[in-house]
Amino acid sequence: MTTTAAQDRPGPESLPDRARTPGAALAVLPDVLRAALAWTDAHRADFALPGDVLEPHTQVNATLKPLGELAQLGSTIRRTTAPGTPEHERAGDLVAYAWEQVAAGDLLLELLRAEPFAAYPYEIYAAFAGYGLRHEGFEALARPLTATRAWAHTEQHANRQLGLVNSERRVGVVTHTDAGAVLSRTWLGGLSEPWMFEGPSGYALTHTVFHLTDWGRMPDRVPEKIDGYLRTWLPAWADGCLESGQWDLTGELLAVAASLPGPAPEPLLDAVWPVLADVQHPTGCVPETGPPAQDTAAPDPYPFIDCYHSTLVTAVAAALSLRSLRSPGQTDGSAPGRERRTA
Repeated sequence: MTTTAAQDRPGPESLPDRARTPGAALAVLPDVLRAALAWTDAHRADFALPGDVLEPHTQVNATLKPLGELAQLGSTIRRTTAPGTPEHERAGDLVAYAWEQVAAGDLLLELLRAEPFAAYPYEIYAAFAGYGLRHEGFEALARPLTATRAWAHTEQHANRQLGLVNSERRVGVVTHTDAGAVLSRTWLGGLSEPWMFEGPSGYALTHTVFHLTDWGRMPDRVPEKIDGYLRTWLPAWADGCLESGQWDLTGELLAVAASLPGPAPEPLLDAVWPVLADVQHPTGCVPETGPPAQDTAAPDPYPFIDCYHSTLVTAVAAALSLRSLRSPGQTDGSAPGRERRTA
């Protein structure tokens, strides 16, 4: 997939005029969030781990990955929504369900024992740890593993390494490298030519922002130059995603827009959210790509694997956008952890 930016300097005016109504985002966001969470809750059994999840043949991307994303995005929505609201309570229930699925951390400890060289058990655990759910045995084993030379020199893309740094922050250990140095090696940190934006670079830049800000919790971690770059080019990229039916990436770009420091980019949110709201099925799910289902009465218009991530992303982007529009500059008040490179 390629979404090409306009050659002239873009702005919100590059988005569809029909959607550029002041306040349009706030008009649709509460229903979008409510419906996406309702679909996720109704399909929580589809996130359940199989009995053979610890076996070598089990596909991580079809089992542990969706559950880890449920934990991460559910915790973000819980943190972003107001206590006592149905959305806040439902998001908390979904995180609790995910914690039950990993046997309150016991299963993640078994994964770490079986694959001490792999980062994904640690990253999944960090999603829970950042929420306040901890496992003493997991952390006791992880502590010496994350102090190894192999851990510090695992070869991976820069945005993935930034995710590992954020996981270490959440667990509360000294990070294995400096986040700023890693950021400078990312597609986004290099302020890449905006017309080079396409699918893989788009997902790389959105996850760079998610890891940098801890999923919108610390917008002030976004450097000024990157903030300005994103505010300039997000409208053109979002426009390209809308034209090509890339709904999942559209949602991620909206989450990025709502994670920036300072005032919310209201023209962008007002232009894009009504379009994504129209794509959302009455059941609450959102397809990853392609034409939306025409059968509005269908209970499951898409296979689970083709819509669960885009639905979760839509929910978290809606929660972050509501926070950004209603309470500009609000964070949870946490301070960034101390960081230095370990030997």
